[in-house]
This record gives sequence, C-alpha cells and structure tokens, in this order.
Amino acid sequence: MAVKILIKRKVNEQTADGLDYLLKKMRSQTLNQAGYISGETYKRFDEEGENLVISTWQSVDDWRRWFNSEERKDIQNQIDILLEEPTEYEIYIPA
Repeated sequence: MAVKILIKRKVNEQTADGLDYLLKKMRSQTLNQAGYISGETYKRFDEEGENLVISTWQSVDDWRRWFNSEERKDIQNQIDILLEEPTEYEIYIPA
C-alpha cells in the first residue's frame, strides 16, 4: 500500500536558492532508495517561502529507512541551517 509523505519547510528569500539546490540533491538521492515511487515539490502560491514536498513510497517502512539514513540526515542538516522553522513531516496512508 503506497503512502504519501508531506514535508513542509519555510525559508526566507535570501536562502531560497540554497534550499532549491538541496531539495534537488535530496530528490536525486531518493531515486536510488528501495520503495521510492515519486516526489513532487511545490512553492506556496500565497505565502512567500513556504515549500511542500509530496513524496510517495511503497510503505511506511521504506520511508522510515530513508528518513533514518545518514545520507538523508546529512542533506537535511544542511537544509535545517536555511530554515526559519523546523521541517514538518506528515505521513498519510490510503483510507
């Protein structure tokens, strides 16, 4: 059963380019992960600096393996430096 992970981040305009670069870097790393299906990145229309990534995985376990990997944590640590607020994660499963 595929799951959707919603990842929300808020960045100021001075660091937005850095965030875009790191999100692309992270996306390229997810392509090699077991269970990864797809990902989409959005910028909020009515709120400057708010970003949303919707990541689709075959299972919650696949997502958790990636979430806990050193590879992801290294990139996330670089992202955290750019953010105004902590990254928010939400896991959704089919109803």
